[in-house]
Amino acid sequence: MAASATHSRLAWIGLAPFLIFVAAFEILPVLTLLRSSVTGEHGLTLGNFGRAMTPAMLTAFSNSLQLALATAIGGTVFGTIVAYAIATSSSTTARHALTALANVTANFGGAPLAFAFVITLGSTGFVTLLLSYLGIHLYPDFRIYSITGLGIAYLYFQMPLAILLVMPALLALRPEWREAAAILGATTVQYWMRVGLPILAPAMLASFFLLFANAFGAYATAWTLTGSNVNLVPVQIAALVRGEVILDPALADALAVLSLFVMGGCLAAYQHFARRMRRTK
Repeated sequence: MAASATHSRLAWIGLAPFLIFVAAFEILPVLTLLRSSVTGEHGLTLGNFGRAMTPAMLTAFSNSLQLALATAIGGTVFGTIVAYAIATSSSTTARHALTALANVTANFGGAPLAFAFVITLGSTGFVTLLLSYLGIHLYPDFRIYSITGLGIAYLYFQMPLAILLVMPALLALRPEWREAAAILGATTVQYWMRVGLPILAPAMLASFFLLFANAFGAYATAWTLTGSNVNLVPVQIAALVRGEVILDPALADALAVLSLFVMGGCLAAYQHFARRMRRTK
């Protein structure tokens, strides 16, 4: 018993640096954020949240939600298709190489990604110029500096993330199940509708919610690529904190708290479907 108690105390001591880190950089900032969002000149107030409901801020939330929804759906659907192609590849080397590439590109975002898209699809980007030589003019109908262009840039890191999230579920699909379905007379469509998709559904839904939160909270790529041309919640928060137009950290904190609820809900849904995915496997 004494040895067990000593081992338990040592385990907690070893965990102490992690707990201190979590408290200092996650719990305390969130508590400070919550306190600031309900604090006004005369004490506690919900006025900051009322000011977060102005037309400009509602437009920012609408744009952020639409952008997150579109890129989450696109990333999940196309990512699943690519993941299936990788998982069913006959070459182990190609499968490992493509998975590693997805891992790298999923973490390539922010300002470098924005600059890469400007060089590629900007008004003088090499793809834009190449297409113009072929008689296809992207501009002025298309602009990489718009919300559409931002969505394309987001898909660059959303799709690889979906590949990594869905790949384990695809690898869990056993060839014997498809063979058994074929023996019983099931078509390919029937196999996917009755066997394949029900098994993949938790992984795809988990991927969708994580991608939604990922896109909703993204800031560096959006700011570098579009600046203030696209009204998004992270851009509004940064502008209010920096005081570009008006310095209003309390309003920024209220917007951040509302965003926290959105992303917290997405992460809770992700955890739910991730647990279902693990049970399915």
